[in-house]
Amino acid sequence: MQVRRCAAVFIEPRESIDFDLAELALGETGVRERLGWLALAAHCDEEIPVDAAEIAALGALSPSHWQSLDELSQRHPRAVLEALLAKGLLIAQEPAEESSRRFEQADEAVRAVHWRGLSAIAHRHTRWRDVDSEAIEQLFAEASSQTMLERLGPALPVVPERASASSRLPLEKPSPSPLDALMDRRVTCRNYDPAPLSFDAFSAVLYRAFGARAVSDYAPGVQLLKKGVPSAGGLHATEAYLLVQRVEGVPAGLYHYHPVAHALEPLRELDAETAASLARRFVAAQAYYAGAPLQIALVSRFERNFWKYRNHAKAYRAVILDAGHLSQAVYLAATELNLGAFITAAINEVGIEQAFGLEPMAEGPLAVCGFGVRARQRVTVEFDPAHKVWP
Repeated sequence: MQVRRCAAVFIEPRESIDFDLAELALGETGVRERLGWLALAAHCDEEIPVDAAEIAALGALSPSHWQSLDELSQRHPRAVLEALLAKGLLIAQEPAEESSRRFEQADEAVRAVHWRGLSAIAHRHTRWRDVDSEAIEQLFAEASSQTMLERLGPALPVVPERASASSRLPLEKPSPSPLDALMDRRVTCRNYDPAPLSFDAFSAVLYRAFGARAVSDYAPGVQLLKKGVPSAGGLHATEAYLLVQRVEGVPAGLYHYHPVAHALEPLRELDAETAASLARRFVAAQAYYAGAPLQIALVSRFERNFWKYRNHAKAYRAVILDAGHLSQAVYLAATELNLGAFITAAINEVGIEQAFGLEPMAEGPLAVCGFGVRARQRVTVEFDPAHKVWP
């Protein structure tokens, strides 16, 4: 059997604390501290407990060259190698067992995209699965009567002043312009009208935020897009995947937006109940965002960005910036039409991946945004300190 170490793995020393009633009965504190090692691999969702012998073996195994398991057994205990195979940290070439085949396929998916190891680990292990933010808030409220300031301590100053007021160089504010008026009304919306969004408004915001204004044949076999936002290398590797609930002329369902054709690609039609359930799941049960007429998952095609920026220390940061640029474009395009918009990074990435059939290390959601007609009454608090939306 030929084996090699998985593409990217990091070892973390972890301390866990639990409570032992037996020790408490003996007059001790009852608090027990446990130290251990965990392996975090780019191709596995789970944190994998490992021991010192397994760590030592991992450090001596090549992630790039296939080696004979029998030959490696002459330098490392066979039981240690077998344990690493079972845990998916040692990858077998063309294995017969189904579990080993899953590890090999997942590891190959990471390798094919040319991830930087640290970025791959961070992306894989910061994804949420079935998180319910409302339930968590309720647990916090029940567990403690402390206010936010009491629990977290004093907030940092709104501005980190680096010089005295007398030494500042005053700047002239520009004369008010239509852009100023638009940006003044750019407020995150948490209250949406239950009526369907008009098709024209839906189409206009999608085009202005995500549509391609030009396609450039940059080099033989290499096309770049011109959009209304910047993107690393002109690659525009972040796609819009839509969950539509209430848009005139568009059946409720899952879609992919084609930025060059300015068209929706239907993926799956949904009934109203299923669409509402998915919307709540996508945004980790944030009810005010689940109530929007549509959600847009900002899905980065890591494989497109990393095709150029291979194993690059800044590549993952660049795709995160893409999501920020696109969300601001959604806000401005929606605000111009007197619509409300939102973005949230508190999302259940795993649920979104499953719904749209995405391979997480090749295409992954970084945030969810959306827009729609703002409700006439403000039921849920919105941050509008300039009072441009709510009097």
